[in-house]
Amino acid sequence: MAEPEVYAIDVQNAVKRYGEFVALKKISLSIRDNEFFTLLGPSGCGKTTLLRMIAGFEEVTEGEIYLYGEEIENQPPFKRPVNTVFQNYALFPHMTVRENVAFGVEMLGKSVPDAMQRADEMLELVQLTQFSSRKPSQLSGGQQQRVALARALAPQPKVLLLDEPLSALDLKLRKAMQLELKHLQRETGITFIFVTHDQEEALTMSDRIAVMSAGEVQQLGNAVDIYERPKNRFVADFIGETNLIDVEVTSRNQDRVLCQFKNGLTLTCDAVDGIGIGSRGHISIRPERMKMRSEKVDDENWQGKVVENVYVGTDVQSIVALQNDMHLTLRTQNSDTGKAMIFEPGTDVFVDVEVGSARLLAD
Repeated sequence: MAEPEVYAIDVQNAVKRYGEFVALKKISLSIRDNEFFTLLGPSGCGKTTLLRMIAGFEEVTEGEIYLYGEEIENQPPFKRPVNTVFQNYALFPHMTVRENVAFGVEMLGKSVPDAMQRADEMLELVQLTQFSSRKPSQLSGGQQQRVALARALAPQPKVLLLDEPLSALDLKLRKAMQLELKHLQRETGITFIFVTHDQEEALTMSDRIAVMSAGEVQQLGNAVDIYERPKNRFVADFIGETNLIDVEVTSRNQDRVLCQFKNGLTLTCDAVDGIGIGSRGHISIRPERMKMRSEKVDDENWQGKVVENVYVGTDVQSIVALQNDMHLTLRTQNSDTGKAMIFEPGTDVFVDVEVGSARLLAD
């Protein structure tokens, strides 16, 4: 018999109002013990507000928040066994790195020697032992970020909250720190709740992702679910690149439906709940799930003309114009195999969609 799941954080019907404005609309989600969980969405979607409610920095207008089964929404921040890593790190400039990391442990009433020993352990974990006597101003941005992580982890919180902590770093360092964060989460066994607007960041690090928009959770799932099986138009469009095509369902055969585009072209895809014959919706097709061919090999190959190729390093992005001025974006891997499927602008081509890659969305 499987053991019941342990939830580090359980949010039930949480609402946050600022006067007449509703920032969060009855949010309910459960975050598992030892999970790397990400709140993902555009600016203003409510993700940071939810994080601050878990931390205790924002009051809950309605609803409950539980931490390992204990209701905490009315507890002050200092009584909650959670710590937060902020976007600006908030290190004490007059303290050394070691003193910064030891500070939170001392505030728990531990002796200075015990706090310093704990700081040394954390600095070894984030590979900054050799910088322990430096001041924060003598460190790079990436090093300061690791000091902030060490300081937040030192008091051994049950949950660590991270509010876009990588946004100030350059691209290469940000990617390196993504792997570092995931490693730290596994190493410590602490539940991480991470806030970001960066889709690639979320897909790279998370065990599960909650995609948010306008104060609501649009979809909750792992990276594959979110990317390959978006539930609605917002999720499909926000997560990575996609081609969103307005369609009408013209026929159905068991679990498959025939969709017709405005320009008369058709495509067969899996049916979804809420869409029947005559219904309108959108199809999402990822650019990497289409190929260009010089000849037609299938009835659902669409004829078009290459408008433009854009070299983006690992891939070549191609714009193909179909009939009635409908445009698609395709991505082809920049490899010896892929180069055979890249055609010069002005070339007539046939677009081939991978079987099962078109996702019909109930808007």
